[in-house]
Amino acid sequence: MTDAWSIPVGDASTSAAYEPATTPGETGLVVFAHGAGGNMLDRGVLASANALRANGLGVVRFNFLYKERKSGRPDPMPRLMETFAAVADDVRERLKPARLIIGGRSMGGRAASMLAADGYRADGLLLLAYPLHPPGKPEKIRDAHLPHITMPVLCFSGTRDEFCTRALMEKAVASVTAPWDMRWIEGADHSFHVLKSSGRTDRDVMDEIGAVAGRWATTLLE
Repeated sequence: MTDAWSIPVGDASTSAAYEPATTPGETGLVVFAHGAGGNMLDRGVLASANALRANGLGVVRFNFLYKERKSGRPDPMPRLMETFAAVADDVRERLKPARLIIGGRSMGGRAASMLAADGYRADGLLLLAYPLHPPGKPEKIRDAHLPHITMPVLCFSGTRDEFCTRALMEKAVASVTAPWDMRWIEGADHSFHVLKSSGRTDRDVMDEIGAVAGRWATTLLE
């Protein structure tokens, strides 16, 4: 079952879709944002959503406004944050979830982390493939706001992710006082793709992410 919505964002509006957990007893709801080159219907977002739904979490997917306009150029971060907050506020009012988690893939997760650092009220932050720096440019690190996050965080990154050098990410996480559960997916790239030689499939990786996220969500608000 999918509920499709149009959600006002300032002088515009964007599309969103809610799908409940596919297992009994939904434990929480994730407002999940896409990456810079994707949208709410791309393969990575759908795979992530399905993995979360199979582990007790409802999911709301949505488009940032530039994708709603069918543009390829991401909005400035304040506009991304405004859009995310508008969708999360609508979800909180409409569905009244037991636990509200914000997050997403890559740029979508970064926007959620900026919102969290700015004091947005949610029960947890879920980051998939956080883009700590542009590929090949580790000096342009995006970590200044991370110490301001106070809510629990669950973050997944691949050891082959060109956007996230492991040593730099672990250094950045060390500066965060909020509960931060950092999970490294061995051999995975920025899209969580793993090589056949790893003995695992991309589906295996998403199943692992979903299972860990589902267990983590049940610890929130305890």
